[in-house]
Amino acid sequence: MSRRPPLPTHALRSRREARSERLLANRAVADALVSVAAIVGQRVRLHQGAEVGRLVDLVARWEGDSYPPVTGLVVRVGRRLAFVPMDHVETLTVDEVRLSSARFDLRDFAQRPGEVLLAGDVIDHQVVDVDGIRVVRVSDLYLARLADGVRLVGGDVGLHSLVRRLGPARWRRRSTPERVIDWAAIQPFGTASGPVRLRRTNEGLARLRPSELADLLEELGRPERQELLEALEPESAADALEEMDATKLDALLRDLPTDRAADLLADMEPDEAVDALRLLDDTERDGLLDAMPTSHARRLRQLLQFPERTAGGLMTTQIVTARPGESVNAIRDSLREAAEHRADIDCVILVDHDGRLIDDISVFELFTASPEQSVSDLAAPPWPLTVTSEVPLDDVVRHLIDSRGSSLIVVDGDGRPVGRILADDVVDALVSNGGRTRMRRH
Repeated sequence: MSRRPPLPTHALRSRREARSERLLANRAVADALVSVAAIVGQRVRLHQGAEVGRLVDLVARWEGDSYPPVTGLVVRVGRRLAFVPMDHVETLTVDEVRLSSARFDLRDFAQRPGEVLLAGDVIDHQVVDVDGIRVVRVSDLYLARLADGVRLVGGDVGLHSLVRRLGPARWRRRSTPERVIDWAAIQPFGTASGPVRLRRTNEGLARLRPSELADLLEELGRPERQELLEALEPESAADALEEMDATKLDALLRDLPTDRAADLLADMEPDEAVDALRLLDDTERDGLLDAMPTSHARRLRQLLQFPERTAGGLMTTQIVTARPGESVNAIRDSLREAAEHRADIDCVILVDHDGRLIDDISVFELFTASPEQSVSDLAAPPWPLTVTSEVPLDDVVRHLIDSRGSSLIVVDGDGRPVGRILADDVVDALVSNGGRTRMRRH
């Protein structure tokens, strides 16, 4: 499968412009940025100047904020790691870390649910930049003191920050805020303390198209990839899997627990799910089918019986049928019930009372017809072109070109519709370069 087309330039530009309106674009905030890499390891002193210990890490709480609040410091005091709440921190800069009070908990620090260690859990971990639609690795983090406290406001993903961290101590104090990604445009994944959940997760990811989500799934590491799938709605996750590179999808399905992989395949369009199942060996395939609801498994097993490069191997069984005498309004209701499969439905198939094909009525015709009108009134030439399931790919292509339509109807030996072949499925089958190239349906 070759790569999908990149996001149009104008769309990327608009997202970057939207980013510029966020908090990090505020010049006063940018000037006050504090590098986490620069302050970790610094001496922590009391107000009077006496040294308490050294800063080991900073604790932030993920509570759905675009800019997570920093709730405290982890300080090494002797042999212990102590937690110092932020309301006891008087100064937090690259030059000094100073406390306003000597009273803090000397019990060994224990990370609580929802808490993230910025240096230990986030720096050097993968994140998703939902504005740039890319997977990046955090080299440094930036904090800013706002009216309501210290917050995480940016992440540096550049190589220069990695070099700065590895170089002399004086280098670590040289921040470069113009190269920092605004944290409101970032989705973290796979921290050392376990999956991090943000209530804002889907706000950023939901606006990405399935092909863009597929790009992220292909770039993320195994734990982060599984976490991203868990963050997505089931329909969005299935749509993204349909757009993935065949070899990457194969690896993803093998990595997932059987029940989870089976659920995702069941949510995919039948023809796309069958394409994915063909990548697996018989044992893996049977295991996934056994874990699915019976009705889904039965449909996929039927499709798997057809050779891949035949009409039966190309078709989707997701069709909507109508009977003579039904009103246009009733058929519209049927289409609403099948809305989640809209990418695979371009027409409604009109069949007689024995289920044999009469005509196919385009969605456009149904939209422009009177709601009370009978669907039988819409049946008219040109009549649909049909093929049977055993017809080879070359003949399918020829029939599709001859019909000048967007799909072909697949019928059984008695003329009853069993599926439909969409033009993009034919293109997928024709274009092969180590995998399938999917047209963008969504």
